[in-house]
Amino acid sequence: MSKLFSKILIANRGEIACRVIRTARRLGIRTVAVYSDADARALHVEMADEAVHIGPSPVGESYLRGDKIIEAAKQTSAEAIHPGYGFLSENPDFVDQVMAAGLIFIGPSADSIRAMGLKDAAKRLMEKAGVPVVPGYHGEAQEIVVLASKAREIGYPVLIKARAGGGGKGMRRVDDPDAFPEALAAARREAKAAFGDDRVLVEKYILSPRHIEVQVFGDNHGHVVHLFERDCSAQRRHQKVIEEAPAPGMTPEMRKAMTDAAVKAAQAISYSGAGTIEFIVDGANGLHPDRFWFMEMNTRLQVEHPVTEMVTGIDLVEWQLRVAAGETLPKTQDQITLNGHAFEARVYAEDAAKGFLPATGTLHHLAFPAAGQELRVETGVRAGDAISPFYDPMIAKLVTHGSNRTAALDALVKAVDDTQIAGSVTNTVFLRELARDPDFAAGRVDTGLIERKAETLTALLAPSETAKAKAVLAAAGISPAGGSTDPWKALGGYAHFNAVQRQVRLGSDDLSVEVAVTALEGDRWAVVLGDGNGPVTLPAKAVEDVVRWPGHLTVFEGAMGFNFASLDPLEQASESGAASGGLRAPMPGLVKLVRAKAGDHVSKGQPLLVLEAMKMEHTINAPADAIVASIVEQGEQVEDRTVLVTFEEAGTA
Repeated sequence: MSKLFSKILIANRGEIACRVIRTARRLGIRTVAVYSDADARALHVEMADEAVHIGPSPVGESYLRGDKIIEAAKQTSAEAIHPGYGFLSENPDFVDQVMAAGLIFIGPSADSIRAMGLKDAAKRLMEKAGVPVVPGYHGEAQEIVVLASKAREIGYPVLIKARAGGGGKGMRRVDDPDAFPEALAAARREAKAAFGDDRVLVEKYILSPRHIEVQVFGDNHGHVVHLFERDCSAQRRHQKVIEEAPAPGMTPEMRKAMTDAAVKAAQAISYSGAGTIEFIVDGANGLHPDRFWFMEMNTRLQVEHPVTEMVTGIDLVEWQLRVAAGETLPKTQDQITLNGHAFEARVYAEDAAKGFLPATGTLHHLAFPAAGQELRVETGVRAGDAISPFYDPMIAKLVTHGSNRTAALDALVKAVDDTQIAGSVTNTVFLRELARDPDFAAGRVDTGLIERKAETLTALLAPSETAKAKAVLAAAGISPAGGSTDPWKALGGYAHFNAVQRQVRLGSDDLSVEVAVTALEGDRWAVVLGDGNGPVTLPAKAVEDVVRWPGHLTVFEGAMGFNFASLDPLEQASESGAASGGLRAPMPGLVKLVRAKAGDHVSKGQPLLVLEAMKMEHTINAPADAIVASIVEQGEQVEDRTVLVTFEEAGTA
């Protein structure tokens, strides 16, 4: 204990900052948080012992400002800096600056990060170390003629990947030569925006791929161990959704081959700290020791590290702190064992039905299931916090453990069902449907599973008659104990003789129905929705499933949250008029590229502009053959629902 730090600064935000603070507090280490304007009242700021403001909300003016972070560390007399993940965690120049300032970087050396930071150079290094590498082009030439030629040599389909960074940004699958130029241009733009580096590599695309990674850990005394594997194959748009440990179908032979290769990779760069070796695996016919290849190394703690902690009983953040303080690894390889199975599901503010578009909003209601030995809830937000367009829209991670895969998965489904969020659209229903999918439940998963089943997994579910009736009772002011808080609803006591009726408007489609609410004996209520069906009879306590927030009611039924709103007719008419004949922004973002102008004749499906949000590109296409009447300017920052394009009908000009 005496060797550990007395105070550290956490150069991050959100759930990972909170996660590091918890371990530091347990070890008696004081913590310093940093925050931007948008995070002035954030949970990580409240949890830390001290907090320093480092700039405006955009990351380029705050969390990516290494100079401000180092100055904050000096100002507060912190001895070391924990980078979390993302932001500056894999920036070797920042590591050099930290060390030059006389501080300790809680992570690998700058040399190790540089060795693995560029995918092309890392793969050449791994080839020399005897680690299997995916067939592809990892050279320096970036001319389109060279890259297209290499793609033909490799054989389609191929994957264009940004050589810097990760998280699915700057990646495009290409199935035929004609699509290569456009895909290359898009990957380069996205890579430049996300990492400041538009150089790419080209690899063979494995048709039945699984993404299996190995957690490794090294110290400054030459020791390297692995902490087994995680399966991260459940992905959408190359971003992980549900992770698990161990990997389903893993054999002793396959595990030994992969973990040996992972340790060899870490040893090749004298690695110190927490790291992950990511492999692409051909899972077409089970797992075989000769059918996996090195993809990249993440030289930091991973978002999904809690699943490894759950099955090994090891606090990886504590290990990071001990190694950075100069200690040897707390355990040898033969002392690290597997216990049971674990899952992690990432709860995002995103609209799965709209292609997983990131969402914003205020979390007016936020309730998670009670955490315990078999359930962890990792979050950096509270009820009342806002999901802003400046940062990743992850709300929480639900991490479950069980004695076997089935038990852990059942626990995950229950955890998702018991999570309630109102104020922003979320992916909870999608997570529940994925966890219950027969193929996923059986462990038959590859990186294309979600895409193949997207229509089923993301289908919009209509509220049941019961859900509508619950919303009506809540709107009527019925309390769980019975009775009403609104004068007109007090008439419910006379409803034995004359049912109280009121016009209400329910649902996103603004369906107007005449509702009759009748009080029955035993504190029960009958609701007639005016849809031709009989009454729905509910006890007053049914409104416990309903949450009120400004202008809305949300009814929860398991993972599903159905929103009901009473809209102002004048406001609705105004919005409808503005939207007619045009396209609105599906989210806040930057108009990165405009491909049409007023007067252009466009065809259905033709790309009109590219909107960048959360550093991902989203192409806005023409909904039908038409003539462009107006279109936003390139470089414009737009809000959610901003009108981007208006049209005239084709043939009217």
